[in-house]
Amino acid sequence: MIKNARINWLIASALVLWLLFVLAPILTPFIAAALLAYIGDPLADRLQKWKMPRTLAVVVVFLLTFLTVALLVLLVVPLIRTQVSSLLAALPGFVAAIENVWLPRVSGFLGVSAGEEVGLAAFIDRYRDMASSWGSAIFMSLTRSGSAVVAAVISLFLVPILTFYLLRDWDWIISHLGSLVPTGQRETVFTLARETDEVLGAFLRGQILVMIGLSILYVTGLSLVGLQYAFAIGIVAGLVSFVPYLGFVFGMGLASLTVLAQPDPLWPLVGVVATFTIAQMVEGSVLTPKLVGDRIGLHPVIVIFAIAAGGQLFGFFGILLALPAAAVLSVLVRFAYARYLAEHPQIAEDVVNDEL
Repeated sequence: MIKNARINWLIASALVLWLLFVLAPILTPFIAAALLAYIGDPLADRLQKWKMPRTLAVVVVFLLTFLTVALLVLLVVPLIRTQVSSLLAALPGFVAAIENVWLPRVSGFLGVSAGEEVGLAAFIDRYRDMASSWGSAIFMSLTRSGSAVVAAVISLFLVPILTFYLLRDWDWIISHLGSLVPTGQRETVFTLARETDEVLGAFLRGQILVMIGLSILYVTGLSLVGLQYAFAIGIVAGLVSFVPYLGFVFGMGLASLTVLAQPDPLWPLVGVVATFTIAQMVEGSVLTPKLVGDRIGLHPVIVIFAIAAGGQLFGFFGILLALPAAAVLSVLVRFAYARYLAEHPQIAEDVVNDEL
């Protein structure tokens, strides 16, 4: 009987995974809306406790969310756009400075003649035909992917609509899903649901605070160094820090490129390296342990794989949803592992001995 039940669960799981794979192109707005509804439900519930109708509470949550987003856009986007535009305008000067100042120094240090065969001009001249063919291929690819762009735009407009309806009926959906669980399995399922809720909520809140904290550290440090594009580089590096070490590598690389184009770059470069090194140490020893905690326990390799898999399946939204999904799966994996050890006490004893 137990064996047949396990086979049925395996078949059901395989069917669900197959459906997710087949429906991946259209699932993105629904998954994003469900995540947003999950985030907004506690505030809507609190407003309901203050004798506010559910629909009105959802409208208030929507207004607060969009006002916050609009305020951030109005304050942050113009600053970032100005600095990014200045950075792009100065990029040819950076390239020329690197080729005219640093390339001869490196060539002299290595004992290589910086003649016509060395430099960006020689590289472009040598690989002009290859670059042209690559450019044509990229253009054709973008042309063929026009339907994907249209689908992404449609998804962007669908997300607010779906979020509204899911948030309005969230409690009803959860209660009806709970009633479908067999009586004998309810304790296990509800325990997993509560643990998942705790882990996912802690992860989302903590990760957002870590990104904000890193952005503040990066912007402050780069501003003290005197970097011209400190705000844009610091904010972007902080926002992409949900991928382990990506913000560190991207931010320090871009800031170092900016510094190397200056007349006397040595001490500013030291300041850039010190800024990102200190921020990384603060993240590893203070921000992530205090704000996210060790309960999730996602290894960096698993995080990178989850992000890559999410992007492959669901595009940009898949990248954003990858880590919450991985956090939820980690709860299920730990439960399955604990159940396996409980059913095999000899293996559990060996595991305990190995840990000791």
